[in-house]
Amino acid sequence: MLRRLMPRSPSSRPAVALVALCLLASCSSAPKTSQGLAAPDGRLMHEDRGASGGETGLKGGVNAYLWRATLDTISFMPVATADAEGGIILTDWYTPPAAHDERFKITAFILDRRLRSDALRLTVFRQVREGGAWVDTPPAPNTASDIAARILSRARKLRANNGNHD
Repeated sequence: MLRRLMPRSPSSRPAVALVALCLLASCSSAPKTSQGLAAPDGRLMHEDRGASGGETGLKGGVNAYLWRATLDTISFMPVATADAEGGIILTDWYTPPAAHDERFKITAFILDRRLRSDALRLTVFRQVREGGAWVDTPPAPNTASDIAARILSRARKLRANNGNHD
């Protein structure tokens, strides 16, 4: 899809780069809390996409604190798909710098508008390279639960920093 969006003319590439730079700069204008964290305000890319924190005024979507905490926690991995309305985050394969023969992928489902531990379903996939081919192998048993615990802790911290204790 990116190839379809990129101009074929070399002379128009600087204009595209400038537009991309402006869009990137506009992403950093989120409101800051006293801890330097941007508080989830139910908007993604300056438009309401359904991620909402707490129970008031919801029209669907997912809990914004869980959404933001999930994205923050797995930010070291490339995100393939993120749908705030459906509450789905899919990463692409990530190879840790110290382990070139294994890679991981995460799927996260945010299932509720409330900040609850059962509102997050996380699956971790692991592959190892054997004979030049990637082979599915189970991750360590506590990997998904450890990541989920970090996400929930981060979500609670975001909610507390926003002054929303419902």
